[in-house]
Amino acid sequence: MGDVLAGIHATWEFESDALVIRFDRGNRAPRLFGVLRERRVPHEALASVTLAPGKRGTVVLHAVPRPGADPLMEAAAGQLSENCDPYRLVLPADRETLAEYYRDDLRGVLGSGTAGAAYPDDASYGGDVTPADRFLVAPPQGPQSFKAYDGKASFDGQSEVSFRWSWTGASSEKWKAGDQFFHVRDLCGVEWRSPDVLDGHLRLVPRGGEPRAPQPDRDPASVVFGLGYGPVHLSLPFAAAVLAAIRTSDRVPARTAAAPGAVAERIRHLGELHQAGLVTDEEFSAKKAELLAEL
Repeated sequence: MGDVLAGIHATWEFESDALVIRFDRGNRAPRLFGVLRERRVPHEALASVTLAPGKRGTVVLHAVPRPGADPLMEAAAGQLSENCDPYRLVLPADRETLAEYYRDDLRGVLGSGTAGAAYPDDASYGGDVTPADRFLVAPPQGPQSFKAYDGKASFDGQSEVSFRWSWTGASSEKWKAGDQFFHVRDLCGVEWRSPDVLDGHLRLVPRGGEPRAPQPDRDPASVVFGLGYGPVHLSLPFAAAVLAAIRTSDRVPARTAAAPGAVAERIRHLGELHQAGLVTDEEFSAKKAELLAEL
């Protein structure tokens, strides 16, 4: 085990080849930290580390990941609040000297200089920001499902994402399309918009660039968030896990035959919509033929 530096809501352990971040799960800790629990960040995944004054008598050590190195931060796309940033370690101000020591030591390991040397002001300090060509930090292990405003999103952890619509929240366009099942090989990205904004959503980006509805609430490849639906600590780790699976899957799109049981269930659902008058005879026939073609 390496040296350990305990802060507020998190602890950093300095290993020979990685920074291990362990998160508190107490009532005052951000709920995202409780889900993440522990993350091992190889040194090659870091661009730099800075030290700056914090709020109310604290200082903040901030490890800066390289672009493209961490699926969680890639999915977040700069939308996390400071309090939820898993790379910030908040310390009491009286530990500033100790924080400086670990900052300089880690910078030396990262090849940014020699441990103990004088460094420029942190505001002007810049490390290696070369984008990583692959994810270097493991994606969060969970959760594999969460409730959105208009449905439930599920991920099997490896190959398939599904959206199952709710009666109360889903738009007519989504109900007509039926529950959705996506193989990660048919996707090229994930768009996560924080639930802290008015139009928060999780949207899958299919390969091929097919036309999509401009509004996420009308796009069957997306689920939308609302008050209490799709909170950050559930929807962001989910988005990161799906994004990691997409990046590590076979990049050649391949449509696999759908399971007969799944197709039968979707046809049954389509029949219910038809009987309820939500789809026309023509729409029913066309969609049924489309589903049968997947077998």
